[in-house]
Order: sequence, then structure tokens, then C-alpha cells
Amino acid sequence: MFLKRVVSVSLGSSKRNHKVNTKILGEEFSIERVGTDGDMQKAIKTIEELDGQVDAFGMGGIDLYVVAGKKRYVLRDAIPIAKAAKKTPIVDGSGLKNTLERRVIKHLSQSGYSFEGKKVLMVSAVDRFGMAEALVEEGAKLTMGDLLYTIGLPFPIYSLRTLDYIARVLGPIVSKLPFSMLYPTGSKQEENTPKYTKYFEEADIIAGDFHFIRRYMPEDMKGKDIITNTVTNADKELFRERGIRTLITTTPELEGRSFGTNVMEGVLVAASGKPVETLTVQDYNDVLDRIGFEPRIEELN
Repeated sequence: MFLKRVVSVSLGSSKRNHKVNTKILGEEFSIERVGTDGDMQKAIKTIEELDGQVDAFGMGGIDLYVVAGKKRYVLRDAIPIAKAAKKTPIVDGSGLKNTLERRVIKHLSQSGYSFEGKKVLMVSAVDRFGMAEALVEEGAKLTMGDLLYTIGLPFPIYSLRTLDYIARVLGPIVSKLPFSMLYPTGSKQEENTPKYTKYFEEADIIAGDFHFIRRYMPEDMKGKDIITNTVTNADKELFRERGIRTLITTTPELEGRSFGTNVMEGVLVAASGKPVETLTVQDYNDVLDRIGFEPRIEELN
């Protein structure tokens, strides 16, 4: 049987590399994550070498776009990585964040997990705007850490309208900064330097990008729930030690590991059989319906 191959080339640590073979919609898939330890040139070279030999690339550890309101902001450092793929479609996970992660919040709510009145710290909302909007729709009291954890400014954001305004002002400037200033890459992903811990402590639920959460969370996370993705067994153990009650991952677990949204979006693109530039939100939802992806909920403590 023809094997479809999806490779995520990530700026993250190579220690998190993983490869599985699995069957999705009756087709055999090889799904692989290759970390380049923050080396952009290595990421570009890896993509160039595999271009045309795989069915889809995921661009890991960096977003091509961040979103606020109706506007997308292109991150300058991501452009050369995306352009390295000339034949194979390359995705950064933003299409899946906008569809799957909205669905996850709705699914949890319909399954009896109430967000009404819960305090949620979203470590970065421009990275996962679909999830942020869905949380607000379900009645959560949202604190967004985009300025706190991305730029280091001591200003939490409490409304999507304010986030939209700030993004319009700062987006064109911040998107041109070196990506390493905005997000932990390579070995920095393994460091924990608690920051603005008050907002973690006040929250019932911590949501968003795993590497932001891991890097900035305090020692004591007792009784809190986490909604994230891309966790390894070692990550789960760390969360268990910190006292986290429930771990919810938005992407399915394959052989003990949940892959990033960029990887799973690559799977969806390969499974759809359509050119990536023609895919609509409805196309993503149709494939998600057929696959039946559901969030994984795991009680840690």
C-alpha cells in the first residue's frame, strides 16, 4: 500500500524527535518530526533536501502567521523556511488551530467540561486565536499573556478587542523581530524560568502553546488544568510533578505522543488530496469529521 509521508521540520530541540507509522482514513501514513535545535539554515536545508519526496511538510517551532481579529501578520523569519519548499506543500498549523482547536473547546463544553466563569490564562492568543475566541464564546474569563510572555511587557490583556488593537499597533513591528526574541527555540525549550507567575496562580486553566507554558510556569501548579498540544511522556511527568490535575491535548496521541498542529495539518492536507492554497475552513472541518479527531483528556493528579 502507498505510504504517505508527512515531515515536520522544527526549530525546536532535536531531543523531541519522533516518528510513527499509522493508518488514517484507510491510508498508511509515516509521520515524523525533525528538530534543528534553533538552526534556521539547517531547517531550510532539510526542507530543500526532502522537497518533492514527501507529501506534506509541517513547519514546527515557528508560525508563518499570527492572527488577531480578521488580520494576519506574517513573521519575517518564517518566510525563508516556507519558501524552501518548492514542490511539497508546507503548513505551519494555523489552519488547524483555527478549526480543530475551536472544535476542541466546543467538544469539551458539550461533553460537560464547563468553561463558564473559569479563569483561563492563554499564554499567547495571537498564536491560537481560534481557541481564544471559542473560550470567550463558552463564557471563560480570559487573560491573554501575549505582551507578558512574548515581548516581556507587564501588561495582561483581558479582551479580544484590546488584543486586536494592540496587534494592529505592534504587529507590523513585532513580526519583523528575530523569532528567537519572541519564542523559545532549541535548547531554550528545555529551560524553566518562571515569569509573571501571578497570572498562572490566578488561573483555573492554562491554555495555549506548550513551550510557552513549560518555559514560564511556576513550580506549584497544583489543581490546574492545561489545554495544549505536543506533549511527550517526559512532559507529562513534569506536569504531574508540578501538581497539574488534568491534561487536555488538542491533537490526537500517536504511540504515546501528541504531535504539533503543524504536523497534523500536514496529515490533513495529504489526506484531502487538494492543493493547500485551495483548502477552506469547510474542507478542514470535513476531513476532521471523517477522521474523528477528539481531544485527549488525561487525569494526572
